[in-house]
Amino acid sequence: MGAAHNLLAAFVDNSLTHGNPHGIDPLGVLWPRVVDISDRAIRKVIIGLGGRENGYPRETEWEITVASEVMAILALASDLQDLRKRLGRTVVATTFDGRRITAEDLKCAGSMTVLLRDAIKPNLLQTLEGGPAFVHCGPFANIAHGNNSVLADRLALATTEIACTEAGFGADMGAEKFFDIKCRESGLRPDAAVMVATVRALKMHGGVGRIVAGRPLDPALEQENVEAVRKGSANLAAQIENVRIFNVPVVVAINHFPTDTEAEVAAIREVALAAGARDVVVSRHFSDGGAGAEDLARAVWAAAEEGAPEFRLLYPDDLPLREKIETVAVRIYGARGVDELPAATKALKLYEELGFGNLPVCMAKTHLSLSHDPSLKGRPTGFRVPIREVRLSAGAGFITPLLGEMRTMPGLPSHPAGENIDIDSDGNIVGLF
Repeated sequence: MGAAHNLLAAFVDNSLTHGNPHGIDPLGVLWPRVVDISDRAIRKVIIGLGGRENGYPRETEWEITVASEVMAILALASDLQDLRKRLGRTVVATTFDGRRITAEDLKCAGSMTVLLRDAIKPNLLQTLEGGPAFVHCGPFANIAHGNNSVLADRLALATTEIACTEAGFGADMGAEKFFDIKCRESGLRPDAAVMVATVRALKMHGGVGRIVAGRPLDPALEQENVEAVRKGSANLAAQIENVRIFNVPVVVAINHFPTDTEAEVAAIREVALAAGARDVVVSRHFSDGGAGAEDLARAVWAAAEEGAPEFRLLYPDDLPLREKIETVAVRIYGARGVDELPAATKALKLYEELGFGNLPVCMAKTHLSLSHDPSLKGRPTGFRVPIREVRLSAGAGFITPLLGEMRTMPGLPSHPAGENIDIDSDGNIVGLF
């Protein structure tokens, strides 16, 4: 995917170098480059320095590979020919007179499809207990649409009685995008939703402890605190309500850890049922494997057999782009409204003029809060969502607003995990776990 994406970037700059036959405005190039390493130093760069043979000098950027539109295209394609079509309509730049330039215009879509000919095939894996699992594509829900491929879902549905597909990073992002983008595109309709919650995460949303990736768990999160769990469960209630907006029944799975107490679990159950969950089940697969998830499996099976009422999307295709963005912010995040920066307003106007006003929106925001601000825990209210910029993914078929300080190229922390990885004297890798 990275090779296909960067091939198209090379074609763009090659066209600029060789006489610019398409009349591409160097300031109108929309296609970045990608790399699968978090490197904040290449978020914004100048390329093409060093004379004519080294390209046309211009500003550009790098994104993390999972943010690539090629990743999203692969995940939403229905077959190889659909993949070819989507790659061809990908918009890479605008011209001096306002026309759009696509991968098809640059005659690059065919080569990109060849690179992805095998990548479009879902990977069939086996769980530790022998169950089948399709693993395919990896668009993160905070910066992309956050779901595995349509093809993997269709294969799973064709080979088994029930398929459980992942929509990552919370019902405010992964689930909303699953419904409004993936279901809209594929025509698939879910019978039920499984929402995973943990005592420690809800305790954190209740104002106790702090979770930092790569660091030991805060001891406060392992101490019983029913009040904090109940307070933090307001976040869970909001997420349940978010899924119910789409008319899909919800089964809450409490991912149980040994430090969880019965009183804390009871508090979650009470809040979840009051918020409209169909069932709440403690799942001990963490410690007991498949046997620990049998009760959850029965509850999900029952919900799926009962089926959902008539599935509904959050907004219609013909709603203006700005109103789609505001609908998600208000109804899903609980915001009072949105505030566009001038660059976002300009981009929305351009995309509608280019004929993309009917596309759904794929909000890029933090996964650490219902809002755009990672510091706002629980169920924040009274906030407005700033839209910093808006990007076009014509091949994938959506518009991506960037909320607050959300970046499509992450940065490494002060002590990257790679500091702990090494090779011992016997050639064994150490420090990965």
